[in-house]
Amino acid sequence: MKKFLLLVSIILFFMIVVPGLYMAHAIISSGAPGPLAQDKIVLIERGNGVSSIGNILAQHGVIKSAFAFKLATKIDQDQRPLKAGEYLFPSGISLRKALEMMREGEVYDRKVTFPEGVTSWQVIETLKGLADMSGDLPEIPPEGTLLPETYHYINQQDRAGLVGQMKEAMDKVLADAWASRTEGLPFATPQEALTLASIVEKETGVPSERKRVAGVFINRLKQGIPLQSDPTVIYAMTKGQIQNAGQGPIGRRLLTNDLKSDSPYNTYIYAGLPPGPIANPGRESIDAVLHPEVHDFIYFVADGTGGHVFSKTLSEHNSNVAKWRKIRKEQRQ
Repeated sequence: MKKFLLLVSIILFFMIVVPGLYMAHAIISSGAPGPLAQDKIVLIERGNGVSSIGNILAQHGVIKSAFAFKLATKIDQDQRPLKAGEYLFPSGISLRKALEMMREGEVYDRKVTFPEGVTSWQVIETLKGLADMSGDLPEIPPEGTLLPETYHYINQQDRAGLVGQMKEAMDKVLADAWASRTEGLPFATPQEALTLASIVEKETGVPSERKRVAGVFINRLKQGIPLQSDPTVIYAMTKGQIQNAGQGPIGRRLLTNDLKSDSPYNTYIYAGLPPGPIANPGRESIDAVLHPEVHDFIYFVADGTGGHVFSKTLSEHNSNVAKWRKIRKEQRQ
């Protein structure tokens, strides 16, 4: 009886195991296209073993056989563990390539990028629109409390949790910059520096200008001259809610009457800093305000190329404004 069972075992080995090993080896060696008809994202959770992963891939149509997959992992020369995460498997991916992706940990990268100068309202609206995130959002956070950067997240991550990450990141960046700030700056608190950083962020999109623009506003604060910043007036009108996509936050340019609007955010009629930030500044603008360029400039105006021209006297500034108005008139024609 024992000899009979041994004989049966040997026969089954050659009928099932050997062909299976051969099949798995052939699949790995050839890199033959798999059955996946179109790209698909598949989640491999922590704790999933080889058998579970094989079943998951087979259920999603990434591979034909979970059994062949399990055998392939055993005979593959690369014996690194398969890593958990989301994977974007392209259509027709071979079993060999699928194994390589999971051994390398080439996980699908979900990310959202918030540009410097984004308002808190815009951040919340963006997060609301991400269908692959979950959870309710808090009330709109105060301006200046969220660090605009690229954030990575996993499928169905909690939206409020990401807002928390943005707050923690801003707290750290501001604390580090404040600790190393230049002496003699006209700020009593980090919050005041953050407020000016938000204005600098909105005033210029040219990175090389940030420290110079910051220096202009700091000179004005020290001399008691109103900041006269257009973005503060726009914020007073919109409270950071952008409803004119592609046409600017108010859908038109500022008018003279706008500059007379009575709001504590209007830095044309109220000297000093506004009550708080008007946006969420990035790292560079925060650094620019706490480590500004030292100069005697008091004014600046657009130069028609995306940057600005700076001046020390009102007469110089008026001349530069006249040049800018001429350029703007020519651009409209």
